[in-house]
Amino acid sequence: MVQDYRWTSPKTTELFKAILTLKTVKECERFFRDLLTLEEIREFVVRWQMAQMLDKGMSYREIAEKIKTSTTTVARVAHWLHYGMGGYRLVLDRLKKK
Repeated sequence: MVQDYRWTSPKTTELFKAILTLKTVKECERFFRDLLTLEEIREFVVRWQMAQMLDKGMSYREIAEKIKTSTTTVARVAHWLHYGMGGYRLVLDRLKKK
């Protein structure tokens, strides 16, 4: 697991606590649309798609072709999936249980 690197702060904690108050997908859509630009949302969606495809065992090339991105971008997401703070893995595993 990667070290914290001091990216967290009382302000990031405040944001994450605010996110935890959301109860439905619709509430999340409303909040994140107000918080983020459309391009930022699209980028998050693409990263999440890549993490899901990597988890299914798809190759970097397959993912890059399907999502229309570079294999370098896929490799970056793969790095965080395997050597990050475990957030991707946590959510992927929880969704598999549902």
